[in-house]
Amino acid sequence: MRVHYLQHVPFEGLGAIRPWLDERKWQVTETHLYQNEPLPSISDIDWLIVMGGPMSANDESKHSWLMAEKDFIGQAINHNKSVLGICLGSQLIADVLGAKVYQNLEPEIGWFPLELTPHGRQHTVGRLLPENSDVFHWHGETFDLPQGALHLARSQVCENQAFTYGDRVLGLQFHLETTRATLEALVHGCASELKNKPFIQSPNQMMSDPSRFTRLHQMLKPILNILSEK
Repeated sequence: MRVHYLQHVPFEGLGAIRPWLDERKWQVTETHLYQNEPLPSISDIDWLIVMGGPMSANDESKHSWLMAEKDFIGQAINHNKSVLGICLGSQLIADVLGAKVYQNLEPEIGWFPLELTPHGRQHTVGRLLPENSDVFHWHGETFDLPQGALHLARSQVCENQAFTYGDRVLGLQFHLETTRATLEALVHGCASELKNKPFIQSPNQMMSDPSRFTRLHQMLKPILNILSEK
């Protein structure tokens, strides 16, 4: 398996996805878009992972590489590659599929539960997300569900938390890959977003229970297994 991932800022890498990939000894390559690194040929990859970042999917005037990135994501979908988008990555997939990306009613930062949709309760991936289980969130924007996508999960303040598009494309607004180290990096890199709002937790609240990270990764691994089998 040839896995390529797109990284938007230095502090949002693969997290817990990396050791899962390394265990399989797959070829892993990356493009650090913030350093204007070139994208590979779509024929050179089997699986694309699009990571998060503090910018908006609409920020093409600020980040010129966004246009090329969206084109690349579109190529991956059209060439029937497996595509996983996390947070900003899910928003970019939605944008590429013709949906609108915009500010959520409230920023959502911290540990909050998911509610599965009826489709989510029946779907292979949705069934791996336990009902009312806390997952980690860090986002201020959201998106409309792309036409033809299957809605899997929502949260109290964000309707579209997870969707699939066909058999090979998965968008997750939340972060199952978060480790304590990547959370510390997020807190440092996005400290200005930690304001006194209803759905923003403090760093101490977010790091208070180490077992949460273990539970996240227990959800993540079988989802990655499913994607790798497509």
